[in-house]
Amino acid sequence: MKISIERSDLLRAVSQAQSVVERRNTIPILANVLIEAEGSTASFRATDLDIEVVDRAPAQVERAGATTVSAVTLHEIVRKLPDGALVRLSDDGTSGRLTVEAGRSHFTLATLPREDFPVMANAEYTSNFAAPAPVLRRLFDKSKFAISTEETRYYLNGVYMHVADGESGKVLRCVATDGHRLARIDADLPPGAETMPGVIVPRKTVGELRKLLDDDEAQIAVSVSETKIRFATPEITLTSKVIDGTFPDYARVIPVGNPRRLEVDAAEFARAVDRVATVSSERSRAVKLALDEDRLVLSVNAPDSGAAEEELSVAYGDERLEIGFNAKYLLEIASQVDRENAVFMFNSSGDPTLMREGSDTSAVYVVMPMRV
Repeated sequence: MKISIERSDLLRAVSQAQSVVERRNTIPILANVLIEAEGSTASFRATDLDIEVVDRAPAQVERAGATTVSAVTLHEIVRKLPDGALVRLSDDGTSGRLTVEAGRSHFTLATLPREDFPVMANAEYTSNFAAPAPVLRRLFDKSKFAISTEETRYYLNGVYMHVADGESGKVLRCVATDGHRLARIDADLPPGAETMPGVIVPRKTVGELRKLLDDDEAQIAVSVSETKIRFATPEITLTSKVIDGTFPDYARVIPVGNPRRLEVDAAEFARAVDRVATVSSERSRAVKLALDEDRLVLSVNAPDSGAAEEELSVAYGDERLEIGFNAKYLLEIASQVDRENAVFMFNSSGDPTLMREGSDTSAVYVVMPMRV
């Protein structure tokens, strides 16, 4: 194999690959990226056996071929090369070495046989559709903060993507919860997605997917089966196993009868929560909300470190209410609001609280209260 490739194209391809490989693994080949050159394209494939990413980049291919090399080492080399450099990769197939050259820089890296590289088996996808990148970005960005990190409840370690009944028909919905907070985000159902099976997209896959969704003009081809999900652009294909488990009936925990309505400037609210939480103990970070006629008092009382209080002008017309929340959860939910105002719906100090963005019901958040 012998190719020349622009440094910027190579860096993009290997940075996606090296983020997929596991740093610590007992199978050496899984630390490598598979480089395949043919025609006028070089493809870079990496896997951890659960996720596989293939990134294609334009290249001058003098000699077609394939090899595998350490993804992290190659990424570090390319990252440190000067902008605009033309990088030459060559491997004679017998020495077990890949030569990397750019300008006066010369590196020789150990390789492993391409035959040993595991390629993820193709699944029979039961549903195929296309969705604009901004739509998928919103679905996953607004829900991923609520993914559980508790490994014992593995079925909560991802985003549940499925077809659901919205207010005006079928929608594509993403839900994530860790038992303390929940995010439910809806988008218009793309043509062809009607038969999509509900799947739990793992946390790591959601993180890797984010890199495909930066281009606002991109259309993402989505393929779903009971066991796998694939997201593809012309340059990148990301294939992932889905979590084998049943997502809980989240509809039961979304309150429907919360009568007390608070409307507050979302950014102002988040800054105030952040300020008063400064004195709270890291373990609980409990913030008390005291609501009265058009007035909200945020307070923290931490016997070890001190107390804090801040008052905000809000729109609230119900009877007095005092309720406590984990400050981190409040901040994460408030940071999801794209519109100016956040609307909180309360029932009592012991019941789940609902939050949405103004009058928009396509994004709904639930947070459980704390005793304060």
